[in-house]
Amino acid sequence: METALSIALGIGLSAAAGFRVFVPLLALSIAGYADVLHLAPGFAWIGTIPAIVAFGTATVLEIAAYYIPWVDNALDTIAAPAAVVAGTVISASVITDLPPLIRWTFALIGGGGIAGLLQGATAFLRLKSTALTAGMGNPVLATAELGGSVGTVILSLLLPVVAAALMLLLGAGAFFMARRILFGRRVPARRPD
Repeated sequence: METALSIALGIGLSAAAGFRVFVPLLALSIAGYADVLHLAPGFAWIGTIPAIVAFGTATVLEIAAYYIPWVDNALDTIAAPAAVVAGTVISASVITDLPPLIRWTFALIGGGGIAGLLQGATAFLRLKSTALTAGMGNPVLATAELGGSVGTVILSLLLPVVAAALMLLLGAGAFFMARRILFGRRVPARRPD
């Protein structure tokens, strides 16, 4: 049961990295330092004061950068791979009772995958917002993404299974939206009467 909860926690926190890369890392760092979460072997460094300071600084800079028009779109090109890496590290750091190969497999596919998928969806929305509003609507989107990240972190820490289920549903929705955009809606051929 503890393994399932740690996997759910990893998926939930990783999904939050899809909205904002450093918010869940900061929360994980604080929770590890406060002994609220037990970190996997090799990840004790996350729960240290230097890590809290580093993640806190990065969080403030990331949040501020997303409120600057056009910088936010440029930041999305960096945030996409960073979200995958952060999601993978977050998942691997909270999954404690599995052998390393299985833990890293779950972390890469589940954590990195959901973070990358959600980050891609938010980048697409920002691109559309920029095109439709010349960037003036992007701060509203940035606020929603920040709220989504903070809310997902809180929900993941309190109810990891619920958070993981919701984020997997959101990820599936993002996947099908991307598939529809990339491949278009296929209309079945009409048979002559």
